Amino acid sequence: MQNFLNHLAHYRIWLASRSPRRQQLLKDMHIPYQVWLKEEADERYPTGMTPMDVAQFLARQKAQPFLAELSEEDLLITADTIVVLDDTILGKPVDREDAIRILSALAGHTHEVITGVGLWSREREAIFHARTQVSFDDLSFSEIEEYVDVCQPFDKAGAYGIQEWIGFVGIQRIEGSFYNVMGLPIHLLYRELQKFTNFKA
Repeated sequence: MQNFLNHLAHYRIWLASRSPRRQQLLKDMHIPYQVWLKEEADERYPTGMTPMDVAQFLARQKAQPFLAELSEEDLLITADTIVVLDDTILGKPVDREDAIRILSALAGHTHEVITGVGLWSREREAIFHARTQVSFDDLSFSEIEEYVDVCQPFDKAGAYGIQEWIGFVGIQRIEGSFYNVMGLPIHLLYRELQKFTNFKA
């Protein structure tokens, strides 16, 4: 691990995300980084895209405001997470009622979480994604309502955080990366960073 961290010291790593969960995951991986923020990116996407393509398209969109400012030593990380139920992409809830509606749809069903991630330098780019299947137990309306009122998951795709109360009591099973559901497939990012920076173990 230390050899790779020493290798990354040659770069100035930027995370273009307001998400405290993504920031904490990078910190817990001991990856040195700084947060770089601009105005929120346009999260609209062309019709006809597959969910996988949408996640990667949005990760690319989030990079656009930064690319012209990258210097030679900069390495930018962008990410976008979407939740897909029955081929329908569920975005972030717009209000309390929308959050309750989304969670009521997810309860008792299996959905997919897809995170698109981008790595960017002045000379290169790499786009990749991770997919995780998440199965929710049945949830009562009062459980959903209480979760929304207490945790206010309005900044989260699918209106929930797997690391919060509803994840503890409501999720039966996941297939794939837990951290992908949190918003950053850190295992995949680690390997892709090694390839992107030409690290030799």
